[in-house]
Amino acid sequence: MPVEGTNHSVVSEFVFVGLTNSWDMQVLLFVFSSMFYVASMTGNSLIIFTVASDPHLHSPMFFLLANLSFIDLGVSCVTCPKMIYDLFRKYKVISFKGCVTQIFFIHVIGGVEMVLLIGMAYDRYVAICKPLHYLTIMNAKMCIFLLVAAWVAGLMHSLVQFVFVVNLPFCGPNVLDSFYCDLPRFIRLACIDTNQLELMVSANSGFISVGSFFILVISYVVILVTLQKHSSIGSSKALSTLSAHISVVVLFFGPLIFFYTWPSPSTHLDKFLAIFDAVVTPFLNPVIYTLRNQEMKTAMKRVCRQLVRHGRIS
Repeated sequence: MPVEGTNHSVVSEFVFVGLTNSWDMQVLLFVFSSMFYVASMTGNSLIIFTVASDPHLHSPMFFLLANLSFIDLGVSCVTCPKMIYDLFRKYKVISFKGCVTQIFFIHVIGGVEMVLLIGMAYDRYVAICKPLHYLTIMNAKMCIFLLVAAWVAGLMHSLVQFVFVVNLPFCGPNVLDSFYCDLPRFIRLACIDTNQLELMVSANSGFISVGSFFILVISYVVILVTLQKHSSIGSSKALSTLSAHISVVVLFFGPLIFFYTWPSPSTHLDKFLAIFDAVVTPFLNPVIYTLRNQEMKTAMKRVCRQLVRHGRIS
């Protein structure tokens, strides 16, 4: 359990083992990570800008999508820049405060994204199962409520764990076999018995992840059953949108559930999934939604044309 009062740590910084010592792999990872980082930042920023500027997209579904893109920007910013910067550094170091801050924001963002995905599933449920009441149920107040609930849940989820780990004593070693501050590995470095704390953290994150995933699975099963009863152009469009949602859910929850429920994960597999989660998933989310949504594609083309036109005028 955490130490009462002040932090008695003698460790002021942590050293990352990183991803690889091979020069060729470092170059490959640098190109791969940089490309996906820039693409995800550009794609998600474009979605937010398009939804905000195009009146045709001022609907609950796109409001939630824009907020998901905002969260994906956060996912990219929390771990990617540091990872890319460290690739060619021999001594990959992060301060104690920097490590704790990174852990805090990783869990805030993760918690917010879980609730947002549930909110997006609820939006699709109402649109498909109760179309006549959609505008009444998914009004502006409901959208704001879902957004506030997501941030409150994310902050609460992170603070619960933060309170327990912030005052842990660290007296060495200070080496993390990762490229970012991973909470389970961080806890294991404390110089007290942390078995109960590790169990609490795994139970907290694992329960929330698995619970949210099952809520989403049940909601999508209900929606798919409802869609099966209808065979029309409208239901085909709804199925296309729904398949995009399901793809994003699987991409987000797959690595997350593995991290917190697998008893003894392989270090290499763990790192691969962490890279995928931090670098690839934030890029795939905007790609999936734009490719599967004709309204978004049309709106993006409109916005791009306007930006080009303004660029020429100026």
